[in-house]
Amino acid sequence: MGLRLERTLIHMEMYTLNQYLHDTFGQKLYKIALDGGFTCPNRDGTIDTRGCIFCSGAGSGEFAGDCAMNITQQIEKGKDRVAAKMKNGRYIAYFQAFTNTYAPVGKLRSLYMEAINHRDIAVLSVATRPDCLPDEVLDLLCECRRIKPVWVELGLQTIHPATAAYIRRGYPLSVYDDAVNRLKARGIEVITHVMLGLPGESRQDMLDTVSYVGKSRADGIKLQLLHVIRGTDLEKDYREGKFETLTFESYVELVAECVALLPENMVIHRLTGDGDKRTLVAPMWSGDKKRVLNAIYRAICNGSA
Repeated sequence: MGLRLERTLIHMEMYTLNQYLHDTFGQKLYKIALDGGFTCPNRDGTIDTRGCIFCSGAGSGEFAGDCAMNITQQIEKGKDRVAAKMKNGRYIAYFQAFTNTYAPVGKLRSLYMEAINHRDIAVLSVATRPDCLPDEVLDLLCECRRIKPVWVELGLQTIHPATAAYIRRGYPLSVYDDAVNRLKARGIEVITHVMLGLPGESRQDMLDTVSYVGKSRADGIKLQLLHVIRGTDLEKDYREGKFETLTFESYVELVAECVALLPENMVIHRLTGDGDKRTLVAPMWSGDKKRVLNAIYRAICNGSA
């Protein structure tokens, strides 16, 4: 009973993104996903041409803006989408699709500055790979940080070499560690992406990855359920019966365990994710995001799914 109560108290101390935003900015901020027209070294032949095994043709930017529009236009369109929920609000400019530091610094400066200088943008958030952060890009991010807060989101997914090779991540764990240290040395907030349910990984493997991230000096974490998306190489393996996706119950229980491993001050930016229903192959239960989140919150607060 005492252990159960202790674990429940740990769960209840989860530091959510909403709470962090209220603590830091005094209000909720809505995220506007942007497409800067980037590619990725895992697609242009520098490392590979196929991309990560789970990555869609949109480079995880299904919900991002249209790169045919300039950044200001994408922001304004994003504001329109949430106008019913927020009027005269502030927003996070989130460069989401593909690898958003993988371009000449001149192009990056133009895109980042257009976003960060928009009157309604409170934070610049940049999703990228740990192996795509040369010093000149870090210097630019520091330049942006002098204007407004900057977050860098790193796609780690797993700490296990065999899984990293299978998903075609293309860099060793040491590169992630180095990227975190270099970003932190410049005062830039780091958010790490972890994928739960990767083929071949045990429950303990996934918990070990989350524990590692919790100790890695990252400021925040995104827990992402593995989705099988139509047209990916992962779909082929799934159709051939090479792995199964997580069940609803196992995912809920796993996330509650993951949260209990994290430092109290680590911001939890995501507990799951909802794939594009038009291309989602599995698991189909993930399409009901509200149900999934409610179950996770119950598990975290009550110790049961």
